[in-house]
Formats: sequence, structure tokens, C-alpha cells
Amino acid sequence: MRLLVTGGAGFIGSNFIRWYLAEHPHDQVINVDLLTYAGNLENLRDVEKNPAYSFVRADINDRRAMREVFGRGVDAVINFAAESHVDRSIESPQAFITTNVHGTLTLLSLALEYGVKRFLQVSTDEVYGSLEPEENPFTEESPLVPSSPYAASKAGADLLAGAFYRTYGLPVVITRCTNNYGPYQFPEKLIPLMIINALEDRPLPVYGDGRQVRDWIFVTDHCRALAAVLRRGRPGEIYNIGGDCERTNLTVVREILKILGKPETLIRFVEDRPGHDRRYALQNTKIKNLGWRPQVAFAAGLAHTVRWYRENREWWQRVTSGAYREYYRRMYGRRLEGKTGD
Repeated sequence: MRLLVTGGAGFIGSNFIRWYLAEHPHDQVINVDLLTYAGNLENLRDVEKNPAYSFVRADINDRRAMREVFGRGVDAVINFAAESHVDRSIESPQAFITTNVHGTLTLLSLALEYGVKRFLQVSTDEVYGSLEPEENPFTEESPLVPSSPYAASKAGADLLAGAFYRTYGLPVVITRCTNNYGPYQFPEKLIPLMIINALEDRPLPVYGDGRQVRDWIFVTDHCRALAAVLRRGRPGEIYNIGGDCERTNLTVVREILKILGKPETLIRFVEDRPGHDRRYALQNTKIKNLGWRPQVAFAAGLAHTVRWYRENREWWQRVTSGAYREYYRRMYGRRLEGKTGD
């Protein structure tokens, strides 16, 4: 099989490519990525010489460039390419519509034109909105009530993908996953941000009261789930990928500090962001019926992730030396001013 992976230089995409090539050495993987701030070819240095792997730097909105890629012969598409950070979407939503909606439309149109046999749209649990503590987890039939521009853009992409299945018969499947964590995650996300700040004895900014609940999944468990859906999922279906691991943000932060032997006095509660969802949780029976189960326990996965960031300081120092530090100052500097002495 020749697999086109878009956004493959990002966190989940690069982990998927590395895992997939190890598990399916006879398949071919074409990685298309624009290499914006969160895309990093260093994430794939260990596979760049693999003859089964090739890389194309391109914008998924560039129809001419993407037509050349599809013209190589593509059996299946996995669309990871997305702007994905909620805070950035609140600050500047236009880029999220451009990439997440228009970019997905370009891919769907070309997949239909070139007769692609499977199109996997990688989405998020955030399209469902927020749950109260006493509510049951979201199912694949739950209504879409996105709270942020990011979540709305992903919901729009999902609806387009579903429409291409119903209108044109394109064999689309959609996955919606909970919060991922693991190596190579860009340091604007909760877990790597807190690990890096703790390693540098910097304040750990926690939104609101820190009691927002997220369901966590180690990135390789997500990769295995995607492969299961790619090969055994039914066209036109949606599959929730839940980690069966609900934790409050504050609990996660405290566990990171405990692993690193750092004091909880580093925690700083900051002004909550607008429209912050209180709880995400997914009912994942449907994907379990494909034979998938999460395998990495949270304690083990978190310890592995902390160890990776501690042992790969040069990687995240290069990543955080530019765009991230500017962003960090813009988003958190005012909220921490006068509270941390930093």
C-alpha cells in the first residue's frame, strides 16, 4: 500500500510514520508537510533514509503541488495536517479555517479525483464540546457543539469528509481522539510545557482552578488505533479513540512535578481562557470492536515522556528558541506578571 500522510512532521504524524514503517515495512509512506512552527523534520531523522519513506514540502491548500503527489499513485490518505492549538485559534482563527477546512476540502477533492481507496480524517474529541462531571462520555452519535475556533474548524472538516462519503461515495472514515502525549510533542501543549518549565525551574501556568478533566492517551496507542481504523474500519463511520484515563489538569501537573522531584510551589494559577471546556471523555466501544485497546498505562507513559524530554534537551531547546518563546511571552507573560518574579 502507498500511504499519503499529511502533517507527518508534527507530533502525532511523525510518531505514526515511525511506528507504521516499523510495523509495515513493505508499504510506502509519502509525508507531506508545510513545516510551519510545529512541523519538524528532526522528528523523523531516524527514518529519512528508509527507501519506503519520502518527504514533500507542500501546503495542502496548494492544489497543483498536491496533484503532483496524488499523481504518484496513492492508495490511502491519513490527514493529520491541522492547526491544532486552542489558544492560537482564539488569537487568530483565520489560519485554522484555511488549513483545517479549506485544506481538508482540497485533499478530499483530489482523493475523489484520483480514486483513493481510503481517506482517514484525523479529528478530535473537542468537536463535541464540554461535558459536566456527572454526564456520560461522548459517543459517535453525540452532537457537535465546538467551543473554540479550533474545534469549530475541525468539526467543519469532519462534516465535509462525511459529506464526501454520502454525496460522492469516497471511502472516508473519521477518528476523534482524546488528548495525546508522548515524545516529540510541541511545547505549547500541557504536558511538554509543564515538563520543560519544571526542568528549568520556571513557573507552571495552570488555567483557572486546574480542575478541567481530560482523557489521556499515549501517542503510540493512538497510532495503533489509526492503523486499525485504516485497515478494518467501515467507510462512512466515525470512531472515537479514548484512553480510558480521565485526569484533571492539576493532577497531571502534580504528577509531573513528583516524577521530577520539583516542588508544587512552581504551580501558578492564571486567568482561564475564554470558552474553556470543563471535561472531555469518550465512549470507545466501537473501536474496541475492531480489536484495539489502549496498552500504555498513564503512569508508565508519563514517566517515559518525562524521561524523553529530560534526555532530549537539545531538541526542545531548538524548538523553543524561536516561535514558541515569543508565543509563550505573549500568551502567559501578562498573566504571570507580578506573581512569579520571573
